Amino acid sequence: MTLKESVLTTKAPAPMPFFSQAIKCNGMVYCSGSIGMEPTSMKLVEGGVADRTKQALTNLSEVLKAAGSGIENVVKVNIFLTNMENFAAMNKVYDTFFSKEPKPCRTCVAVHQLPLGTDVEIELTAHLNERNGEVVKQEPENRLLKDW
Repeated sequence: MTLKESVLTTKAPAPMPFFSQAIKCNGMVYCSGSIGMEPTSMKLVEGGVADRTKQALTNLSEVLKAAGSGIENVVKVNIFLTNMENFAAMNKVYDTFFSKEPKPCRTCVAVHQLPLGTDVEIELTAHLNERNGEVVKQEPENRLLKDW
């Protein structure tokens, strides 16, 4: 039987009592949705969707670090927007976090409402950097050495 392990860091907003920031299971990290909330004040960051996208992805990056992973290990992202007119502004910030190839699989959908009246929520899944139970640093692929 596979055990699952909860992930918790103070560098991201504390989760509500009925869910975890993330769960580690079978070499993967499954992160709960993150909104653009500042971890110490527990308030949404001011500004537009770009500001809250940046904060949500920063929060998720911290959760991944606490899990023994990182943003470079993300394989799937789900984005929820309350207005698809915010798609371009969100994408501009998103691309600063996911600029390397291969980029994660992604879904982006419009929803009627999000928690605390925010305009963006992001959840993601990543793999762990583990070999024989130890966290290891993954070297970037040298694409020049590939046989094209």
